[in-house]
Amino acid sequence: MARLEETCELDLHEGREPIPRSELQARVAGKQALICLLTDRVDAEVLDAGQDLRIVANIAVGYNNIDVEACRARGLVVTNTPDVLTNACADFTWALILGITRRLGEAERQLRRGEWKGWALDHMLGMELRGKRLGLVGVGRIGRAVAERAPAFGMDVVYHARRPADIAGQHLALDRLLSTSDVVSLHCPLTPETHHLIDQKALAKMKRTAYVINTARGPVVDEAALAWALRQRLIAGAALDVYEKEPEIHPDLLGLENVMLIPHIASATTETRTAMAGLAVSNVLAVLDGAPPLTPV
Repeated sequence: MARLEETCELDLHEGREPIPRSELQARVAGKQALICLLTDRVDAEVLDAGQDLRIVANIAVGYNNIDVEACRARGLVVTNTPDVLTNACADFTWALILGITRRLGEAERQLRRGEWKGWALDHMLGMELRGKRLGLVGVGRIGRAVAERAPAFGMDVVYHARRPADIAGQHLALDRLLSTSDVVSLHCPLTPETHHLIDQKALAKMKRTAYVINTARGPVVDEAALAWALRQRLIAGAALDVYEKEPEIHPDLLGLENVMLIPHIASATTETRTAMAGLAVSNVLAVLDGAPPLTPV
């Protein structure tokens, strides 16, 4: 904020709740730049209210909350915050993989309920990662960083993407990846093609011992189908950081022990969130100064 205050007049939305849509439309009028979050829907209606806008800077890598075509039609620059959150999200993905395959959330809940009766040979048995296969759906910056960490855990990597990538891993068709992977981790953007990519048919193709990890976007997974698969033990478990209708969680997931539910914190380190905000500010200052943006969408 201090960097912006040196050259700009600021109109800040205070508080932790997203800005109401009507208020966003009213306050964007007369502004040259909008710094927004993924909880802010920036569509043609908002852009029409902000006739003076020159840049929309999103503090996120994904930008499905922004109508990019509407911005392009109006000559607006759209920016995001790639790279600075790659390591935090990749580390967090492995935290979810370890957490669900070793049943950490389930075990802690049991202990806190006072139900733990002491050590037992067959208590809370999980799955080891060494010698298992990690299937990545999408190998952008974060997916690649997840793949780079796999050798430390002794996992074989395969991936599915629109085209083969220069990473240490075999490129497979999605059906083959689903049917052969022990852990399926999602790192693809949300598009019409990836909406409900993981549905009943996809889940039914997976191993009964397999796990699904989603740190991408919530609607990539059909949550009703996932709950069904978990209840039927068609897969062993799932770990989610993102949801279809955030902050709502599908009620059928809440009562299941074989799913970890985390409140969208993959990039939530002090260092990373500060860097994301700083990059959005740098994009705004560059465009308002007549220079090219640093990270244009």
